[in-house]
Order: sequence, then C-alpha cells, then structure tokens
Amino acid sequence: MATIPWLVDVLRGAGVQVVVEGDWLNRMRPGSFNPIGVLWHHTAATSSASNPHPALNICINGRSDLPGPLCQALVDYHGVFHVISAGRCNHAGVSGGSGPIPAGDGNTLMIGWEIDYNGVSQQMTAAQYNASVAATAAVLKRLGRDASHARGHRETSTTGKIDPSFIDLNSMRADVAARMAGGGTAWSATVDNTTAGRFTASANWGVSTYSGQRYGTNYRYANPVAASDAAWYKFNVPATATYRVEAWWPANAGYNSSTPYVVATTTGNRTVYVDQRVNGGQWRVLGTFTLPAGDANRVGVSRWSGAAGYVIADAVRLTRV
Repeated sequence: MATIPWLVDVLRGAGVQVVVEGDWLNRMRPGSFNPIGVLWHHTAATSSASNPHPALNICINGRSDLPGPLCQALVDYHGVFHVISAGRCNHAGVSGGSGPIPAGDGNTLMIGWEIDYNGVSQQMTAAQYNASVAATAAVLKRLGRDASHARGHRETSTTGKIDPSFIDLNSMRADVAARMAGGGTAWSATVDNTTAGRFTASANWGVSTYSGQRYGTNYRYANPVAASDAAWYKFNVPATATYRVEAWWPANAGYNSSTPYVVATTTGNRTVYVDQRVNGGQWRVLGTFTLPAGDANRVGVSRWSGAAGYVIADAVRLTRV
C-alpha cells in the first residue's frame, strides 16, 4: 500500500496551518491507495468560531456503519488542516468517474478533505475555502497532476451525494489552477438570504421554499413597486479592487423579467437588470466592478421594476479578479 508521508510538509510549505492528529502516519484503512486527485467534501456538522471542528472525532474514529479514518484531513472553521491519515481512508466510496478521475475505487484514487460545515444552512468560510485551494494546489503539484484532478464528492458519487454544498466546482478548479501557476488564491465570499448579519430586507419581503432551484434553505420574494425597498447583501471587502459579482436565483415563469440588482461601486451605484424567469439554480455573472474596501452593503435587489412577477432575492457572491 502506498502512503503520503509527505502530506504535512507539503501543506506547511504551501502556507497552510496544520495540526497533526495523533499517529497519522499509521492510521489508515486496509487496501490499495495510489491517489491521482483530491476530493472535497463537507461534514454536515455545524462549525463555528467557538466550535471549529465538531466532526473531528468522527472523521478520526468513524461511525458504527463506516470505520475511520474518514479523510486524510479535516479543515476546520478557521481554515486549519487537521491531518488524520497518510494512507487510505473511507471518504469517497465508489467513483462513477468525473473529469480525469476514472470510475472505480474512490478511496484508492483520491485524497479527501472533509471541510467542517453543515452544507444546508451553513456555507464554507472564506478561511476554509482559501486554505483548501492552497492545500489542493500543493498536493496536486506533488502528485504531478493538474487542477482538473480536483473534484467534489457530488461529481464522483454514485449514490447522490451533494457535497460540498454552495461551492462552484469549476470556479474552485480555476482558483486551484491559478494557485498552481504561481498566483494567489482569489478572495471570494458568498452571502445568502439566511446568512446571519449579512442580509437585510423589510417585512414586505416574504420567505419561500417553493423552488428546488434555491440556494440554501429558502429565498425571499416581493411584488414589484415604484420604490426601491431593496434587500441588501453585506460584504467585508478586503481591498479596493475589481470584483466579479454573481447572483443566484430560482427561476420561474411567473417571476420578474427585469429584476434590478444594485451594485455599490467606488463611483456610485450601478444597476443591472436580470430576467428571473430563466437561468435559475446557478451562479450568473452580473459584471465586474471596482468596489471599495470595508464592511458595508454592497449588492441590493430592488423592487423598483416595471415588469410583472415576483422579484427574488436569494444569494450573491463576490470574487476578486
């Protein structure tokens, strides 16, 4: 059986903060392990600043139905990599094949990161994302593979896995490729309508779970009126720079065909109109804008539309470019 005793050194060399969990060099499952890629997961546990790695014990020791270790490393709320194993782990199951990863035994084919967030009402923190990108780039370089060998469990699973939730995996691979080419990890942050302290809307905005295309557990809706009454998304922008602004909405034939998204830029508010009857359930680019540094409302969904149908506010993502 092959092992990866170089893992800790490679991660630290990439600037990733590492905690070694016990006898990681000898903690592994029986069977072959010859990895050609890296697989991202979420744990389904709710992490926080005060409880940053709630799933660590189960990732080390496993469950009654699945013996541990369950990953090579767990990524906690603060982006710290807890290295658990240098060998084969029960994290991937059967691979149905994805990109250059063939069908077969996923536990043989891939190194697994379990990123500790619940994936339903909680998304990955920026610290988790940035550390995971840096770690993935470094490990793939060590394996002699390119960024296409970074996959999400939902891409390889044959049993309908959804992890890692709330992550655009093509964007992830682009960030890994940039890191491998010598660039830094792009800053990116997502605010959902349920993100605590980051979304505000008046009582005129209702809550709905009607569409399966929603981002997260629900979304907000309101009738169009001749007044802004915007729902606002607040971001802590790290530096005055150019950012790609993307929005996610569930599409429906009865929704608004001219929904105004307001972006607060360094030169004032810019408005982009989108047709929410189509292109739902995915990230859609509103444009690139120069945004000022600081923590403030950056993107709003206005109700001021001359078109009929509900105006929808679901999720917004900013990425530095």
